[in-house]
Amino acid sequence: MAILKRNIRNLQDIRTHSGRVDEAHQPYKAYMKIAALEMEKVRRGKERESAMHRVKTIDARSMEIETEKAAMLQALEERNSNGCSDEAPGTENNLAPRRSKGGFKIRY
Repeated sequence: MAILKRNIRNLQDIRTHSGRVDEAHQPYKAYMKIAALEMEKVRRGKERESAMHRVKTIDARSMEIETEKAAMLQALEERNSNGCSDEAPGTENNLAPRRSKGGFKIRY
């Protein structure tokens, strides 16, 4: 009689159904993905609102700068048209000469 060779099975030989289940049989995964997408949509909406708010404040400040600049230019034109010089009286260069030629020094 011939000796039958027995295959010794171990844990790796056990067959399971893991990984074989399709997505149709697990609807909770689809609902979880939908919930994650909805949360991302809300988060992006809030980011968009805050970005639009920042853009509006930047535009408003830009308009303020333009009006202030126009007012200053108009004041300069009025001043020059009245015959005033560019320098105000008493603003001559009366600076004393520097005593030290070295750089900034810190003592501890």
